[in-house]
Amino acid sequence: MPTALITGASAGLGAEFARQLARRRADLILVARSGDALEELATELRGTYGVAVEVLPADLAVEGDVERVAARLLDTADPVDLLVNNAGFGLPLQFADNDIADEVRHLRVHVEASMRLMHAALQTMRGRGGRIINVASVAGFISRSTYSACKSWLIGFSRWANAEYARDGVTVTALCPGFVHTTFHERMGLEQGHEGVPSILWLQAPDVVRAGLRDAARGRAVSIPSLRYKAVVALTRILPRGLTSGVARRGRV
Repeated sequence: MPTALITGASAGLGAEFARQLARRRADLILVARSGDALEELATELRGTYGVAVEVLPADLAVEGDVERVAARLLDTADPVDLLVNNAGFGLPLQFADNDIADEVRHLRVHVEASMRLMHAALQTMRGRGGRIINVASVAGFISRSTYSACKSWLIGFSRWANAEYARDGVTVTALCPGFVHTTFHERMGLEQGHEGVPSILWLQAPDVVRAGLRDAARGRAVSIPSLRYKAVVALTRILPRGLTSGVARRGRV
């Protein structure tokens, strides 16, 4: 059976990736800061689907923890076939008012950890084959503080890596959802229904994950779930930056 390593697996899209992959009989390595939440999910998945689930608590803003996860990806005795870089969190959009330590941690989790784990995964995937999914965002196509910048980096790097390592049998896909009903917004203190976002823009986590897995299997460098967000991304290519930046100040993606 294939083995998948998922970061940010304790809730939201990460937990949904774990459930859908377990349903497909993949063995799992679950990574997140909360060991208790991971153990609870692991128990559920083992009991429901009969798959092997390894729990690896780690804070990807901490160098030593990133090294531990990278070491697991480098293990050739039990190699990983799919890496899902999903860990992340949001900050208020007012960069100058944010604590710079929080901004640095934000950058480390979204960009540095994803890059380092991709590098480790490629060491065992090249020639053998494998898939990497980087959970980015539609925000990566819009000028929107450091969150947008981090997601833009993931999209650009995934596009390059998908083309570069296709010859080695490895696909790299940037999954770019819009607003998704998960605990992401709740952790920022935004209660469901009070995020300032029209209901038509919300996506459901199972649909987003299905789209990401499907597009990764097809070898696509970028996956944008739903026609409405494909249209949004198309508009960002022709509308003035000032206009899209103004609209982007609403809500969180």
